[in-house]
Amino acid sequence: MTPITLTVNGERVTRHVEPRRHLIDFLRLDLGLTGSHAGCEHGVCGACTVRVDGEIVRGCLVLAASLHGADVVTIEGLSDSGEVADLQANFVARNAAQCGFCTPGMIMTAADILAHGGTPTRAEIREHLSGNYCRCTGYQAIVDAVEDTLKARAENA
Repeated sequence: MTPITLTVNGERVTRHVEPRRHLIDFLRLDLGLTGSHAGCEHGVCGACTVRVDGEIVRGCLVLAASLHGADVVTIEGLSDSGEVADLQANFVARNAAQCGFCTPGMIMTAADILAHGGTPTRAEIREHLSGNYCRCTGYQAIVDAVEDTLKARAENA
């Protein structure tokens, strides 16, 4: 077992982890943070997307033991902070969260493009979200929700 201390959603956490335990399993099994999902477990689907030190990563590809001292934000932390309240409301309004399996990872990735500001085109939004798979929506409603959020934020700036 490897001792690690990191910050998860603003809370300092110290645990002993198996050296080969992936971040997504650490979050879900050890910390009970089940908002991020384990999908393909190969870094392809994006369901396990979280932030590590401000960058979005695939939680199934990162070993928890490698994150000693890191700052990790999950969908729970992002939601609790209010950072994506408008995006979540637009997901509901646009019916962009159908089965919901991809939604946490999709919102984490969409929050990343929102954080960069500017006025990305629909094509740029699609490109940014391209590593997150959704089998239900066809992406149109998701892109609409992100675009609506970007427009509203620009108007309120």
